[in-house]
Amino acid sequence: MNFELNEDQVAFQQSARDFAERELAPHAAEWDAESIFPLDVIRKSGDMGFLGLYTPEAYGGLGLSRLDSAIVFEELAAGCTSTAAYLTIHNMVSWMIASFGGKALAEQWVPKMVTGEVLGSYCLTEPGAGSDAASLKTRAERKGEVYVLNGGKMFISGAGSTQVLVVMARTGGPGPKGISAFVVPADAPGVSYGKKEKKMGWNSQPTRAITFDNVEIPVANRLGEEGQGFTFAMKGLDGGRINIATCAVGTAQAALNAAQRYVQERQQFGHPLAELQTVQFRLADMLTELVAARQMVRLAAWKLDNASADATAYCAMAKRLATDLSFNIANNALQLFGGYGYLQDFPLERHVRDLRVHQILEGTNEVMRMIIARKMLQDGALETLR
Repeated sequence: MNFELNEDQVAFQQSARDFAERELAPHAAEWDAESIFPLDVIRKSGDMGFLGLYTPEAYGGLGLSRLDSAIVFEELAAGCTSTAAYLTIHNMVSWMIASFGGKALAEQWVPKMVTGEVLGSYCLTEPGAGSDAASLKTRAERKGEVYVLNGGKMFISGAGSTQVLVVMARTGGPGPKGISAFVVPADAPGVSYGKKEKKMGWNSQPTRAITFDNVEIPVANRLGEEGQGFTFAMKGLDGGRINIATCAVGTAQAALNAAQRYVQERQQFGHPLAELQTVQFRLADMLTELVAARQMVRLAAWKLDNASADATAYCAMAKRLATDLSFNIANNALQLFGGYGYLQDFPLERHVRDLRVHQILEGTNEVMRMIIARKMLQDGALETLR
């Protein structure tokens, strides 16, 4: 096994790090404080290829692996967690349309998505169907050559500021086999948006509910066949869990970097904090946990890239471990700053607020444990998780 990054990966990493330091980090606090969705910078990231990292090259994307993409997202998150997280969602939407849509549908939307001319939102969660996604109630009734869409979604990132939606809706009976996926123009007649939610973190991207009232969608806008939507959603979430996990790792790295600098500069009782053994032990644990989280994420990404049978379980393990450890690392970094860490003049309180939601979205960490345990308890499955 070789854990070193290759030359291309190092180049991707440096390119993303430079962009984050130049375009994201200097503005992250302002975007958070004023709830600014930085559309100009997001579109600028399209010039770097960051809006189509694993989107097929046929539609203008870079066609990178999930591992390569994770390396990029980690660096972007170190600049601004919230903005990088939206970029991962946009990438997922672009990839889903390119991968599961018809050629004409993909050509209509995807090239504009990879440049940033069109931005996307992913619409799965409903008021009564969060972790239990298979119970969603938004419905699409076929009437000739159109589907008529009715229902509502909530907690939708970018909603109200994006141009295209990938929507999961019920076309058949109860359960996952009755769900299909659709591409819906965000301004289609009958689509309306709720108020911008006031959130604890992730403030540089808007979050709104969406209502669909007799929205007519051409049959050609369906992704795949009827009944395949839940499968597509779960495939999207496998990658989404890697994305959200690696964004957590990037934020934890930023928090650890800040803590390292601070304890070397801050003096108490006539000595730098870094000379205290308790501080050294805390830093050592934080770094060890950060490396463990990063390697878990990269292993899961490798599993997904290689279509391993146990990839879903590894994606769940990576998401659970990385988001929990990263939150703890940022929280410990805040503690090392003492009272200063609680002030908005320093980035630690923002890192902690932003990271908290990573333990909830893309499937709560309790749901991740369910996925892992089910795989583990299947006949013979324990042997595959080694």
